[in-house]
Amino acid sequence: MADKKKNPVTEGKKSFNWPDKIFGAAVLILSILVFLIIAYPLWFIIIASISNSNMVNLGKVTFLPKDIRFYGYQQIMDDARIWMGYANTILYVVAGRILNMAVTMPAAYALSRRNFKARNKVMFYFVFTMFFSGGLVPLYMTVSSLGLISTKTILILFVAVNTYNLIIARTFIENSIPEDLYEAAVLDGCSHFNYFVKVVLPLSKAVISVLILYYAVFHWNDFFNALLFNSNAKNAPLQIILREILLLNQAFSSGVGGVQGGYAQGAADQVKYAVIIVSTLPILCVYPFIQKYFEKGVMIGAVKG
Repeated sequence: MADKKKNPVTEGKKSFNWPDKIFGAAVLILSILVFLIIAYPLWFIIIASISNSNMVNLGKVTFLPKDIRFYGYQQIMDDARIWMGYANTILYVVAGRILNMAVTMPAAYALSRRNFKARNKVMFYFVFTMFFSGGLVPLYMTVSSLGLISTKTILILFVAVNTYNLIIARTFIENSIPEDLYEAAVLDGCSHFNYFVKVVLPLSKAVISVLILYYAVFHWNDFFNALLFNSNAKNAPLQIILREILLLNQAFSSGVGGVQGGYAQGAADQVKYAVIIVSTLPILCVYPFIQKYFEKGVMIGAVKG
């Protein structure tokens, strides 16, 4: 009987089956390991915030909470300043984001136009601010001369545009939106404004979503500017109030303050962990809904060009 002819394509696929499976399994195991390494600290903070602080300090709390108690959350939520801080921070995040995007996207579009002859010079001035600044004292004097000290306006206006985010948006528009669309729009009598609103913005949803999250995280976590420019307790954002709670709690646990200066010493760490959860939970809830835009929005905008 004649030997059966071997199909080289089939043989090639069979020869690569096992290596591919081994590689896939290795990548899966490594991904799970990296996920556990990243997720465990957050999980530990969650279980420590509802566990007996003495057991946490003794190392008895590892994977599951023990002697569950919500004293830390109760003390934080009973503080009226928390709700005022939440309201102020939400105002700063919403108004600040609107201002940031209203400045960033038009500037990115203008700097992405190749027929804008001065775009490289203008971009140089933006990039220059990433490496050099006038310092805190001149900055404070400038803000003071404008009459914005201890006002909510300064916490909204400050950092109207982030240069790094501007570069991402400009590169995205320049490399991801075909020039043919602009030429076709010009033939139809479309102005730059109409082209930007009707073409550029709808096609830039990915990068817009990413930048909105970046700016939201910045405004949510911003406490230094509030610490520097604000002395009015009514304008304090959430991060400043949580910082004050931690400082008062730390002073009491070290024997400096009185009963009014902090919370029970036995629950000092519980309050600390609860503060971390309260300050990060809203951003953690928003992030999964925008995560799908990160690869398309950031990688295209940052790698090309």
